Amino acid sequence: MDAVSAKTAPAVQRTSVIIILAVSASHLLNDLMQFLLPALYPLLKDTYGLDYVQIGLITLAQQMTASLLQPLVGYYTDKNPMPYALAVSMVFALVGIVLIATANTFGLLVLAGMVGGVGSAIFHPEASRVARLASGGRLGFAQSLFQVGGNLGTAIGPLAAAYFLLPRGQGSTIWFAVVAITALVILSAVGRWYAAHQRASLGKPVPKAARQILSRRRLTVAFLVIGGLLLSKYVYISSITSYYSFFLIEKFGLSAEEAQLYLFLFLGAIAAGTFIGGPVGDRFGRLTVIWCSIVGALPFTLLLPHMNLMGTAIVSVAVGLILSSAFSAIVVYAQELVPGKVGMVAGFVFGFAFGIGAIGAAVLGLLADHIGIVATFGLCAFLPFLGFLTIFLPRHKELHEVPA
Repeated sequence: MDAVSAKTAPAVQRTSVIIILAVSASHLLNDLMQFLLPALYPLLKDTYGLDYVQIGLITLAQQMTASLLQPLVGYYTDKNPMPYALAVSMVFALVGIVLIATANTFGLLVLAGMVGGVGSAIFHPEASRVARLASGGRLGFAQSLFQVGGNLGTAIGPLAAAYFLLPRGQGSTIWFAVVAITALVILSAVGRWYAAHQRASLGKPVPKAARQILSRRRLTVAFLVIGGLLLSKYVYISSITSYYSFFLIEKFGLSAEEAQLYLFLFLGAIAAGTFIGGPVGDRFGRLTVIWCSIVGALPFTLLLPHMNLMGTAIVSVAVGLILSSAFSAIVVYAQELVPGKVGMVAGFVFGFAFGIGAIGAAVLGLLADHIGIVATFGLCAFLPFLGFLTIFLPRHKELHEVPA
């Protein structure tokens, strides 16, 4: 029996890695599609005469839809697993792409963002759950590998804008329907694996869920702190994603295409930092990564608005690498706070991150219209100060000690 187990274990591990890679690849395709609308902002601003507030409202519509729905999706699927919900998410993404390609009014652009947001709301908590199921206990590694796919998709967005969308116009977005269909095929296969996993689990003893150790008050404080950390990270990243191109155009006189390439550098650094953060968290602890990530980014965010073009590029890469390393650690840490609520907690973290980023984008758009985009970036530089809230998070021994 031991010999059989030894022979089958590597195959199980390979299957698990394949599934994590599949959801990571789908995350890449999903987030590439989610970034198509922000990638078109310079073109849409000129074509339809949009101001920064309207651009922020489009981001708000896209992200708030995802934000509000994700915890609900996670809560429902914790109790009622839906293996093929991931494939359904790509149907919404496909409809969103068609709307982006054909929208000719501000209202339709908002609708396109909302439909895409629904797809994202379904995708993220369920894909995070599948990555955890396939992790083999390496939770940080699995979450990082899953997350890095999304970051790569977002990073590819500016390249797609610079070399494809902006030269060819808004209608060229329709070609990305192929991306949605590809993701749908991949996630249908993942759904079959998930369904088989569910069937294999039927009749087996259900592992006893870990007990909730923290008091309600301690848990509330912990999630308030996590909310503050997500605010600092995602409002800053939202400022870059939505307005970095305009900042570079205004301050350094770059073309829209050139600005997209600098945005790609920042988003590529985010992808690299995300991948590094998970395994480091598995090795040295989640709180260590959270501390070093958000507080460690502060000196570089303070420098960025005052650098020349080359310095701005270099510092933005440092910010992306450092600031992004915390997210996988935050997701796994939050799931450890509330045992047995994997989907709901993932939905909360993703949803809150998207929602606070969206609100931040709208507020920053309002600020930029009044004080200018360069001054707005100067204010955003102070957001990582919120990283010092990490001191109020429960330590590892508080989460895993057995009460007397």
